[in-house]
Amino acid sequence: MIAVTCLGATPCRRLINAIGIGVLFLLLAWGAGFAWFVDQTSRPAQVPPHVDGIVAFTGGAERVETALRLLAEGRGDKLLLSGIGGGAELNELASLAGVDPVPLAARVTIGRNATTTRGNASETAAWARSNDIHSLLVVTASYHMPRAMTELARALPDAALYSLPVWPVDRSGRPSRPLRLIFEEYMKFLASRTGLTSLLPIREPQPVHGSRVG
Repeated sequence: MIAVTCLGATPCRRLINAIGIGVLFLLLAWGAGFAWFVDQTSRPAQVPPHVDGIVAFTGGAERVETALRLLAEGRGDKLLLSGIGGGAELNELASLAGVDPVPLAARVTIGRNATTTRGNASETAAWARSNDIHSLLVVTASYHMPRAMTELARALPDAALYSLPVWPVDRSGRPSRPLRLIFEEYMKFLASRTGLTSLLPIREPQPVHGSRVG
């Protein structure tokens, strides 16, 4: 609790007014930022015809599948699937995407070290540098893209980054934009943008290995 001590009625009133104006300014700035964030999550992708690498930040539907289809179409030379949990291998993931894993195996890297968005960015940066990646297409959910791009730009400042947002869908197959999820992601984005996420511990990026088929 903050106690405000005033030496007179007029100075006290001025102090309270100044505090009120400051709070109002912060609320307006927060609201304007949230409106900008919603607009960013609604923008269509502008994807170049070809990039050095593609990365999918896993954790939601259609991210891995979309990235594998892009690789199969020749839109990128190499692909990192960052944050793959469990023992999922390329043949299983390719089956979900409806692509043949055999011709892709030498070009796909499955990263299992990342457990956070900052971890995804660190894992991606290590992979990009070891594979001479200078242009990168980022695949993740639309609401997650601003935070993903913020962390990636910080971890990999010399690469050209392009975004391809995946749109969540509801049970009817229509695009879904749940306000609660967008609000939560906006708060996480603010923490990322202000550098607060750098205060949290993160695993050191481990060597990531190519995929295997079978």
